Amino acid sequence: MRPIKPYLLSFAAAVAASLAVITLPSPAQSQAWPARAVKLIVPFGPGAGADIGARLFAERLQKTWNQPVVVENRPGGDSIVAIQAFLAANDDHTFLFAPAGNFAVHPFVYSKLSYDPKELSPVARASNTILAVAVKADAPYNDIKGFTEAARKEPGKFNSGLVQGITEFTFWGYLHDQKLQVAQVPYRDINVAPVDLSEGRIQIVMSSLAIVQPQTTAGRIKLIAVNNKTRAPAAPDVPTAREQGFPSLEVEGLIGLFGLKSMPDDRKEKIAADFRAAAADGAIADRLKATGQVINVGGPKEFAAAIAEQQANVAATVKAIDFKPKQ
Repeated sequence: MRPIKPYLLSFAAAVAASLAVITLPSPAQSQAWPARAVKLIVPFGPGAGADIGARLFAERLQKTWNQPVVVENRPGGDSIVAIQAFLAANDDHTFLFAPAGNFAVHPFVYSKLSYDPKELSPVARASNTILAVAVKADAPYNDIKGFTEAARKEPGKFNSGLVQGITEFTFWGYLHDQKLQVAQVPYRDINVAPVDLSEGRIQIVMSSLAIVQPQTTAGRIKLIAVNNKTRAPAAPDVPTAREQGFPSLEVEGLIGLFGLKSMPDDRKEKIAADFRAAAADGAIADRLKATGQVINVGGPKEFAAAIAEQQANVAATVKAIDFKPKQ
C-alpha cells in the first residue's frame, strides 16, 4: 500500500489550523455583529436535508440577531460550487451551511483543489444526518452479518448504491475490512438507487435515512442497520452497525455552519450559543426528525473534533485501499 501523498492536505489539520487563528476585534466591532443581513450558502437544492435545517435555524436566528438571515442554494460540483461562492464572498456575514462529510474527503479525492481547505473554519455543529443501510424487502438476510456472509459466498455478484463522499469511503472501508467484492453503481441522482434496490438491480444501498424512507415505508426495501453511533429516533428498532459488530460501517452525518478562518473565536462561540438557544424549545428537532436528522448542536471545538475523527477514518481507508485521487 502506498502512503498518502503529502499534498493531500488533511482537513483535520486544516480544522486545527483554523481554530488556532485568533483575531482580536475591538469590543465595538464584536458587539455590532451582525450589522446587516446574514447569508447561509447551502450546497444542495431546496428541500434537501441541509437546506431544511438551514431554513429552520435561519427563521429563529433572524429573531435573535434582529437582521434578515437568508438561505442561498448553490448545488452542484460535489459541493465545490457552494464552497467557492462562500469563499469568494469574503464576508463575515456569509457562511457555509453544509454536511462536513461532503467535502471532508476532497483532499483525498482530488489531486488539486480549487480552494484552500484552511480557509474554512467550523463555527457550530447543527445536526446529524441519520445514515442507514438498506436491502430488498425479500432479501434472505436481516442484518449486516447476513449480508456480509451472502456477499462473501458470491464474490462479484453484488452491487451497491452509495452516496458520494464520506458515505462511500466508509462502505469501502467495510468492504476492505471484510474482504468483500461488491461493485458500486455510479448514480447521478442517488434517489434512484432505492428504486433500483427494490427491483433487484442492486443489492444494497447506504445513504441518508431520508433517501431510503419512501421505499421502506412502501414495504419494498428494509433497513438492516443505521450507521450513526446511536439508534435513530425515526427507526428505533434498527440496531447500529457497531451494535452488530461492524464498527467499520459507523459514520455520523455532521451538518453545521462554517465561517472564514479570520472569524474571531468569541464570535464563533456566540454564534454557537445562539444555535443552542434556537434549538432549545425542541421545535426544530421535531421538524428535523421527519427528514431523518437529529438535532446535535455543538460549539466550534466540538464540531472540529468530530470532523477530525471523520478525517482520520477516511485517511485510514485511503491508505488501506490504496485510493488514487482524481487528476
